[in-house]
Amino acid sequence: MNIKHYTYRVTWSDEDEQHVGLCAEFPSLSWLADDIPSALTGIMDLVAEVVADMEKHGESIPLPFSEKHYSGEFRVRIPPMVHRSLAIEAAEKGISMNRLASAKLTAG
Repeated sequence: MNIKHYTYRVTWSDEDEQHVGLCAEFPSLSWLADDIPSALTGIMDLVAEVVADMEKHGESIPLPFSEKHYSGEFRVRIPPMVHRSLAIEAAEKGISMNRLASAKLTAG
């Protein structure tokens, strides 16, 4: 497993007054450091240790998000009135519900 393929992020923690290194595939792990490079290096080293330990014990290792296949489809349940409102909006814009939902999701 190439630990460089995982999804890393460094953010600031007001509570700790330090940078926090995070890995999306291992949400329970974090690494505190005074600067961004150290936080990133720290979380990557920690993930490497955890993955090595999991391999040693025959545990299932999370696949990096970058290596997963995504179909582009997922199901969302919404209240009937919201569904109706979206159907009307899509019709008024002359686009499909899928296009409208995709536009709303990507708008941020």
